[in-house]
Amino acid sequence: MFRGAAALSLDDKGRLAIPAKYRKSLLLDCDGQMVCTIDIKQPCLLLYPLPQWQLIEQKLTTLSSMNPAERRLQRLLLGHAEDCQMDKNGRILIAPTLRQHADLSKKIMIIGQLNKFELWSEAAWQEQIAADMAAEQEDDLAHSDRLQDFSL
Repeated sequence: MFRGAAALSLDDKGRLAIPAKYRKSLLLDCDGQMVCTIDIKQPCLLLYPLPQWQLIEQKLTTLSSMNPAERRLQRLLLGHAEDCQMDKNGRILIAPTLRQHADLSKKIMIIGQLNKFELWSEAAWQEQIAADMAAEQEDDLAHSDRLQDFSL
């Protein structure tokens, strides 16, 4: 499971170094094979270890290509999906079209989200955190039945 946030630098070729604390498990679990796609609701990317992505693909195959909303989801997620192989230095290459979607340049953030990572531009991440904190101050948790009994 992936958790935490780390600041990273994207090199001139569009590569980022996966934080060392995740590399060993990624090598063991998926031989460093990952898949990156767009997040359809946020200006970030989703980076999955290959076995986790395969679960997403299985779900996508159950959707109907005749239903416009389901076809759109398939088109967006699968059409942007790119294989990313971790090299011997723990780096992965992020495709230019994906970098453009999330406005990734030099400074980026990698955010552990249990079974995947989110990749954000540092500026967009700071804006998102500020918006999330403001929403929490407004008590948005009250609108979710599942969060009613959640405690820390």
